[in-house]
Amino acid sequence: MKNILITGSNGQLGHEISQVAKNYPQFNFIFTDVEELDITNKNEVESLFENKNIDCVINCAAFTAVDKAEDSYEKATELNAKAPGILAEVTKNNNAKIVQISTDFVFDGNNNIPYKEDELPNPASAYGKTKFAGEKEIINATKDYIIIRTAWLYSSHGHNFVKSMRKYANERGVLNVVFDQVGTPTYAYDLAEVILKLIDKNARGIFHFTNEGVASWFDFAKAIVDISAIDCEVNPLHTEEFPLPAQRPQFSVLDKTKIKKTLSIKIPYWRDSLVECINKLK
Repeated sequence: MKNILITGSNGQLGHEISQVAKNYPQFNFIFTDVEELDITNKNEVESLFENKNIDCVINCAAFTAVDKAEDSYEKATELNAKAPGILAEVTKNNNAKIVQISTDFVFDGNNNIPYKEDELPNPASAYGKTKFAGEKEIINATKDYIIIRTAWLYSSHGHNFVKSMRKYANERGVLNVVFDQVGTPTYAYDLAEVILKLIDKNARGIFHFTNEGVASWFDFAKAIVDISAIDCEVNPLHTEEFPLPAQRPQFSVLDKTKIKKTLSIKIPYWRDSLVECINKLK
């Protein structure tokens, strides 16, 4: 039986992995968050690997506050780059695998066709730069890795766009949301299933995963309001009408051909998965 360590398990992806875990009796899951394990402390990581005989780590821990990262570059670097480097080094020394969750923010968003795994990243924000640095740390430290880039993550657990839009729609009755940033929402439960399938298949390399289809943030918000049956007007905004500290990719659609071929899977359409999530919230 493989021992699989989950870091950042209190976040939305870690929580969804705990929900999917029951479908994988061949794995023994060890869930940790910052209280149990400081992944920036190499001694702590080494000690846990030795005591628990870890075969694989899924690193769900990250500095994900995109705008705060602009003013907290050092802190973001420590969690998004240094920590994955430590985990990768320890996994290599213990003949284990690392699964790193990365992001569409490693790309600048200037494409007009979906990004493939082998395209050269060019991050425009501090968050994107630190996450790309984390990818490089892993690739330089070990060969037994999975880097899975995703985008627009949400679930019924934790803080995310879906829960925020439902809250504000109920409180305000009007939402103004950018329509000129395009990508694909991703249900963390679907991502959790795919991660465990990749581990089970002993896959390696960089993969892209989001739900299927394309939407703007405006489309996403409109769908949230409609599916939730909230009486709320949703208006489209230009990005410049809603200025934020960090630059967002205007086009961050990820090509999923590789992961679909590797796992022989059909990926759920983003709106179908959104219905599932909102039904849980209801």
